[in-house]
Amino acid sequence: MTVPDGYSDIPAGKIAAIVTHLEMTERPAPRSDPPRAWSLRRVEIPPLDWFRDLYRRVGEEWLWFSRNQLPDAELAARLHSPQLEVYAMVDDGRDEGLLELNFREPRQCEIGMFGVTAKLVGTGAGRWLMNRALELAWSRPISRVWLHTCTFDHPAALAFYQRSGFRAFRRQIEVVDDPRLDGTAPRDVAAHVPVIE
Repeated sequence: MTVPDGYSDIPAGKIAAIVTHLEMTERPAPRSDPPRAWSLRRVEIPPLDWFRDLYRRVGEEWLWFSRNQLPDAELAARLHSPQLEVYAMVDDGRDEGLLELNFREPRQCEIGMFGVTAKLVGTGAGRWLMNRALELAWSRPISRVWLHTCTFDHPAALAFYQRSGFRAFRRQIEVVDDPRLDGTAPRDVAAHVPVIE
């Protein structure tokens, strides 16, 4: 279905985002790492409590909620799939960044989750983590890396991905129930997306 030109009402209790899909079809020139040192560790079989905590700390302010709505069995099946690699970015001994690389499609890598906690925003940690993500993805025999972002995300996210070598190829509108109304997300997060009941 195509959305008509002009304004379209969003029902009370719903939220709407513009989702931009981005891709790269060849490995870009590497960007320099910021001077601060972090480390990356692969989490082979992510414990659900660990994942939910890091997912919340990285994404709650940007209305990441879909994984929190999954029952444990579904989340475990996804996280423990052999086609999915989960990594934690470590800062001073604590996991402060999340990276998921999904290789379920032949010769492709989807960066399914990517972000750092509020503590690291603006420190260069995102660039460092993206450098690692692209190194890992392009170390495989692939021809495409892709991801998506939306207007709920950090306002600098889209430009960051473009600077990293991605180009936009698709735009969608996503309308969903506001997760702050059913308790999936706290009521006071994401002030940039007003709650309308």
